[in-house]
Amino acid sequence: MRHNLITNPKEADTLGIELAGLVKAGRSAQASAALVPILSSRIPFRLLDRIGARVGEGPLQKTNAFLDTVARGKAMGAWPLIGSALAAQLDRDLEGALARCRKLIIMADAWYVADTLAERVPGAALVGNFGRSLAVLKRWRTDPDRWVRKSCGVAVHLWAKRARGDPRHLPKVKKLLAFLTPMFEEQNLDAVKGIGWALKTIGRYYPDALTPWLVRQAGRADRVRPLMLHKATTYLSRADRTSAYMAAYR
Repeated sequence: MRHNLITNPKEADTLGIELAGLVKAGRSAQASAALVPILSSRIPFRLLDRIGARVGEGPLQKTNAFLDTVARGKAMGAWPLIGSALAAQLDRDLEGALARCRKLIIMADAWYVADTLAERVPGAALVGNFGRSLAVLKRWRTDPDRWVRKSCGVAVHLWAKRARGDPRHLPKVKKLLAFLTPMFEEQNLDAVKGIGWALKTIGRYYPDALTPWLVRQAGRADRVRPLMLHKATTYLSRADRTSAYMAAYR
């Protein structure tokens, strides 16, 4: 089984199906060996996503053991593949896929892994199953690991980017702002970057919803990182930005 270079979606799908077949047959070592040259090459993330999506269609127990092996190699290309594989499990094991994602974020201990996995797993989960996913992610907000907390923001960013200002989603926007409320005074800068990213994207597409919430939170906060305010106000009008800063530095 030789796939030294994957150059198009068809090849990516074929490899993903072959890997899934090997894993299902109990030949995970062979599947891992076949992945080594792929993860060592500069393969576009969109193709790694396709490989991962096919792998994720396999039986949960065997697939997850295989993904753990891939993760331990810590290759850069492993993370989009793993994220897309876990995303493919969301429709049949949402809570389990989110739990595995959290475990891998903690294990990897790197910003790019948190961003890569958070968009593909909790972000995709919010898009596909908003209520159940939000209930799980509420526990992530107070996680001891800063990357897990950051992932909450990255996931909300992905949801807001997909919503693209559609007014039908306003009730969900308000729920997401309520979800982010206890995180507004986050002090760890790594986590702040993710939470601020979420607020920035909401402000881009739903500024009328963000502004009163932001002014209210800024006025109540005992401590707010300047970076949080900077990101949150990126797309707001000058007047709304001024209102937020005046509330924060009253």
